[in-house]
Amino acid sequence: MTKPFAGYDLPDDFLDLLSSLLRNPSVVGAEHSFFRVLQRELEERGAKVTWYEGLLVAQGNDPDSLMFSAHIDRHGLMCTGPNEFQYAAFVSGARSDLLGNSVAEQLMKKIVYRFQNESVYAYEPWSGAYRGRGDITNAYICEFRNNLIFELEGLEHLVAGTPVAFIDKLKIQTDTIAGQLDNVLTAAALVYLFEKGFQGTAFFTAQEEAGKSWRYLLEWFRRFGGSTNQLIVVDTSPFPDIAAASAQHLVLREQDANALFNQALTQKLQDTCEQLGISYLFKDAYVEKLNQELIAKGEAPHSMGSTELGRIISASNGLVDGTTLQIPTSGYHTLSETAPKASVAAFLRLLHELCQLDQ
Repeated sequence: MTKPFAGYDLPDDFLDLLSSLLRNPSVVGAEHSFFRVLQRELEERGAKVTWYEGLLVAQGNDPDSLMFSAHIDRHGLMCTGPNEFQYAAFVSGARSDLLGNSVAEQLMKKIVYRFQNESVYAYEPWSGAYRGRGDITNAYICEFRNNLIFELEGLEHLVAGTPVAFIDKLKIQTDTIAGQLDNVLTAAALVYLFEKGFQGTAFFTAQEEAGKSWRYLLEWFRRFGGSTNQLIVVDTSPFPDIAAASAQHLVLREQDANALFNQALTQKLQDTCEQLGISYLFKDAYVEKLNQELIAKGEAPHSMGSTELGRIISASNGLVDGTTLQIPTSGYHTLSETAPKASVAAFLRLLHELCQLDQ
């Protein structure tokens, strides 16, 4: 019998990297300054880095050996007029004058009070230069534009187009880490792979929270990809509380609402987890079981979810295939999104095993 994964303390150099990246802004639609930070960190670790629209590509000496992808945008605000601020993901995704029935609007109603009294800071989107600090005093859904509007104190001088990020830092507890982890946690893990000698390819995509990142990545494969591109997209996966998130180390998927994932590659992740004693859950099976219970109660079922990978598989006509690997978290899309240390450790261990690197 395989010995259960016992975990280990997260490496200090990984936590230092994650903490540093977390303090650099990357608001949806204004990720250029974060790409600059990533470029420096990756080149310092020996990677060859190339920029494309909405995409940064880091490659080692054997770029076709293994391919990973992580999103790098985080939620924040965008100045859209004199002392007027909107949720950046809705601005970047051109979601205004909505009809009332989209997932984005359901999310909007959930988050309208989530960031009350949070501290924020503005920055210049290309250089990352500091443009001032403020506080959120109010948030409401505008009945005329049917969009989420924020009122801020201290940033009245900003001009339209200026991104505003949440002030955040990594919080390390005995068994968990917390912060605005989505999507910086998995991006940091891919940078850390290069530090340990990874020689494959890592993609870092922008505007995932606005539903645009898959297009940038698919364009790269259309330019340079062969006919059998097996891609592993890494991400966090939301659970209702930390107990549910801690019930397994990692989250796999066989499909999402858009497409079936690569069965052989998913099986490889599953087999490797079992070899290492890492526990896992299939999120699509989890949602299906939950929906059966909801339907039995006469309640509306949850969506299977729309992922970057599913959209790419669906749109690529066989050019791109792959699967996902996710870290379970609670407090999704907040400044206190929390991940079990054991899950992050298992995630790093599995990546190292897949890349055949020394831990």
